[in-house]
Amino acid sequence: MELSTIGWNQEARDKILLDSDRALQGAVREAVETMGGKSRDEVYEFLFQKLQPQFVDFKPGPDLSACADAVANGEVSLDG
Repeated sequence: MELSTIGWNQEARDKILLDSDRALQGAVREAVETMGGKSRDEVYEFLFQKLQPQFVDFKPGPDLSACADAVANGEVSLDG
């Protein structure tokens, strides 16, 4: 077995992604419930602080920015 061929199987990859999505959804839900009236930058910082400790080598990208914008603009529905 060569080191370059070692990796997670598809089931594990799917689980990792699902867990990541749930962590993001949970942080966004909490932001919606507690950050009403806060600026986009404040919401972004909140989301960053919630998510950063949950991931190795966390580097937020455009998804976190889009979530912060949606929370700050009141565009997140918690119904679904």
